[in-house]
Amino acid sequence: MKILIVSDTHGREENLKKVLKKIGRVDHLIHLGDVEGGEEYICALAQAPVTMVAGNNDYYSDLPGEAIIRIGKYKAFLTHGHYYYVGRGHERLREEAYNRGVDIVMYGHTHMPCIDREDGVTILNPGSLSLPRQEGRKPSYIVMELDREGTAHYTICYLRTGVGSFF
Repeated sequence: MKILIVSDTHGREENLKKVLKKIGRVDHLIHLGDVEGGEEYICALAQAPVTMVAGNNDYYSDLPGEAIIRIGKYKAFLTHGHYYYVGRGHERLREEAYNRGVDIVMYGHTHMPCIDREDGVTILNPGSLSLPRQEGRKPSYIVMELDREGTAHYTICYLRTGVGSFF
């Protein structure tokens, strides 16, 4: 099973389209907020089930603020992260994971990708496909794959910049 995890596209879906072309078919697409009106277009692009949560810039959206979903044997908490002070670290997210009994927390907001595993909880941030903030400022996303035994593996992936384009 292959899950594409993205965030912070801010109404600019060109790079999402490129990512989907690059990685091929996905079984699920997860968007962690700051969609800014692209919900229907993203669902059409994905050609797979899509789960989205609202971000701090999704002012008039009907998207839920948070969600808990099952991915194989895992229970995942999805949030944009802005209510959990994610710019200061993962302490509040980890506490929320324990309180909600989840294995995985996925968030966005910081526009900086990370994978943090500690005390039985995996915290993921795919960064931003539109406005990256990490060193090198490459648009980023995470591919989560479940192997034959159902174990999750995560990869932070980047779109490399070429002359006037991404590939």
